[in-house]
Amino acid sequence: MRASTAVTIGVGATAAVVVAALVQAAGDDPVVGAALSLSVPAQYRTLVEEAGNTCSEISPNLLAALLTQESNFGPDRTSPAGAQGIAQFMPSTWETHGIDGNGDGKRDVWDPEDAIPSSAKYLCDIAKDVKNVPGDKQSNILAAYNAGPYAVIKAGGVPPIKETENYVRSITALAKQPSGGKTTTTDQAAIAINAASEMIGTPYSWGGGNASGPSTGICCSPRGRSGASITGFDCSGLTLYAYAKAGIALPRTAAQQYAASEPVKPGQMRPGDLVFYGKSAASIHHVGIYIGGGYMLNAPRPDTKVRIDPLDMMRDLYAVARPVPSQNKEI
Repeated sequence: MRASTAVTIGVGATAAVVVAALVQAAGDDPVVGAALSLSVPAQYRTLVEEAGNTCSEISPNLLAALLTQESNFGPDRTSPAGAQGIAQFMPSTWETHGIDGNGDGKRDVWDPEDAIPSSAKYLCDIAKDVKNVPGDKQSNILAAYNAGPYAVIKAGGVPPIKETENYVRSITALAKQPSGGKTTTTDQAAIAINAASEMIGTPYSWGGGNASGPSTGICCSPRGRSGASITGFDCSGLTLYAYAKAGIALPRTAAQQYAASEPVKPGQMRPGDLVFYGKSAASIHHVGIYIGGGYMLNAPRPDTKVRIDPLDMMRDLYAVARPVPSQNKEI
């Protein structure tokens, strides 16, 4: 973790640039880059999330959609044409593009720990082969996975092959499906981050903040500080407001917001996740919005303003969790 020093910046364009830079830095790290919202069998979810960020031309959702189309996540499938495994590699293609994804010294097309990373790497290799072909880049990549790069290059785009056209259409539609409301999408997280970053410089107010924006607070904090005469946000007021802008209603307090969110492992954090502090779920006392690079948007305490802080600004980091859209009302 970084030293516990607040990032002091002005309101407006400068703040937006700093937040954008941190989020971009997070996007460069496969752990916190594009996120997976499609349904994937639990045993393959981490593999798809990690492999789906192999290069910028693909995403976990695209990889999940492709594997669904190819085998419906069946690791023992063989097609009538002889394609094998969960990613349906032809033997000659596997010989050239298969990798030892799990580091056990073998390249096994029947092992999802090898085949899923190999599929992602092959998509990235194909992306280079067809990068100069006109038309939609993702469609060209998918068409090349199905019919081969040469067919796409020769046709100047998706070749007029019915199977390939249907293949591209099906995977594209599946990859664009929303999460179904299980947890926030990356678009919703981006809206929340932008909304909170626009509030940098707003005063801290105990009990302040609601879905409409800054508001006067109440009396009194554990140390006797009143927010009744201050228009601003406390920590959970800021997160409530930010996610309201994304169409997600969070409860009012930090502990309630944790209960309304789905915990994520530290290695699966992504910008927009909520960072909670306390010794237990029942004693959570603080929350911030993770923006990447080890930092969060934060309304720290009385006599401060909304700002960017490192995650280790408090010693009792308890959990990271992702809001779950619901019909919760502000309380």
